[in-house]
Amino acid sequence: MARLDFLTLTLSAALLASAPAPAPAQLLGETQLIEMTIAEAHRAMLEGTLTARQLTKAYLERIEAYDKQGPTLNAIIMVNPAALDRADALDAELRRTGRLSGALHGIPFIVKDNYDTGDMPTSGGSATLAESRPADDAYQVRKIRDAGAIVLAKSNLAEFAFTAMETVGSRIPGWTFNPYALNRVTAGSSGGTAAAVAANLGLVGLGTDTGNSIRGPSAHNALVGIRSTQGLTSRDGIIPLFAHRDIGGPMTRTVEDAVRIFDVIAGSDPADPVTAEADGRRPSSYLDALSLDIRGMRIGVAGQIAYTESADPEILEQFEEALTDLEALGAVVVRDFEIADFDTLRRGLGCSRFRYDIEQYLVTLPDPPYRTLQDISESGDVYRTVMPTVLRFLDFEGTPDTNEDCIRGRANEERLRQGVREAMAGHDVVALVYPTWNNPPRLVGDMESPHGNNSPILSPPTGFPSLTVPMGWVRRGTLPAGLQIYGDAWSEETLIRIAYAYEQATLHRKPPPTTPPLQR
Repeated sequence: MARLDFLTLTLSAALLASAPAPAPAQLLGETQLIEMTIAEAHRAMLEGTLTARQLTKAYLERIEAYDKQGPTLNAIIMVNPAALDRADALDAELRRTGRLSGALHGIPFIVKDNYDTGDMPTSGGSATLAESRPADDAYQVRKIRDAGAIVLAKSNLAEFAFTAMETVGSRIPGWTFNPYALNRVTAGSSGGTAAAVAANLGLVGLGTDTGNSIRGPSAHNALVGIRSTQGLTSRDGIIPLFAHRDIGGPMTRTVEDAVRIFDVIAGSDPADPVTAEADGRRPSSYLDALSLDIRGMRIGVAGQIAYTESADPEILEQFEEALTDLEALGAVVVRDFEIADFDTLRRGLGCSRFRYDIEQYLVTLPDPPYRTLQDISESGDVYRTVMPTVLRFLDFEGTPDTNEDCIRGRANEERLRQGVREAMAGHDVVALVYPTWNNPPRLVGDMESPHGNNSPILSPPTGFPSLTVPMGWVRRGTLPAGLQIYGDAWSEETLIRIAYAYEQATLHRKPPPTTPPLQR
């Protein structure tokens, strides 16, 4: 396990406390910047060969070169104007103390623009909230900053996080494009974070997931994404879609980096009552789950999800290889796994509560540009393809506790939870696996061909955790595929262990060809 020993590095760093900052020439070369991990960045900082300013400036240069010109990924809504000042302060602290300020010291983050940031507007991808300034940071943003992170930029998303299929809205013109194929989608809604992290425009990122939006874009961009158990991570300060299913979490290039972030953001938050159990449920550190040993672990194949008529044959080939790889690692792959009455259990799970939730959010703003969804719909500033969804959500009446669809939905969700648990117990499995998408990334503008989005099927309606890890490549090695690993509530350690062992055995992740090292 490649785990950074902070005690050892802190002791060695004491020798550097009074040393001047390294000259710019000492910055790790652009080639070394590509695919850099948190541990590598920290090691270089403690050795005195890299500063937070140099790292931040290097990513800013890549954003300048690749986001609105060159391949024109269109992943970034705005760069944080205080990012370099924050980096300077962290560098000064390291020189003064000889210690990293926290587990994410000097790490530049791409943050989806539905996370409140007290120092920047938070738009939800909508022109209607373009100048909306929350009172303070979202809980998760505050936690990463307390751990030393730098919020480098706010990233584009599908407007109000409505769609899993594409990343487009009214806040900035045009789509966000997939860096692996510039005519392909990033998925939605966290496509801006996904494209930016995949293209090495930032070291790591934060996304949100109501049905798909951490795991789907991560899979389409060869990333790792974690959706936690509902209640393990706080929703405070995240613009809601359906609050009972909203989750925020990491999107990274490696399992270890995702876990390092998850270790910081998981836990109880008094501002979000759903997290009351979190501190008692989480281990002291999820990093302890980074083990290569999964021998004897029984993993079910969710064939009812994977093997559909419209599933792409190349995706299924990669899935079969993944099953073989898991068996080679010593896992017991249970191929006859089945959830009884699955088609029936999947029905009637909805609660389209956006109107209620967004209006609850708007009243928390010091000076809200709008106070109701009706006002937003009448503004004229919503993207044309998004407006029909806004109008549909206007039909919601009452509250989630009184609305009949929501009441029925909760009862049906409980039946699905029970059905999944009975099936997992009956087959004695600790996790399920299936392709994150049964089909590769669509062409931009294609809303007709099979999408194969599997992320909404189990995890959000049950509230159970799930993560995705790169599974390989299709279309002659050009388009990414993702393996989703799903388990019962509070089973994150098990899922991380499986994902890490699989990742380290296969090493499928590779950077995109459209954003190579800059020439210096």
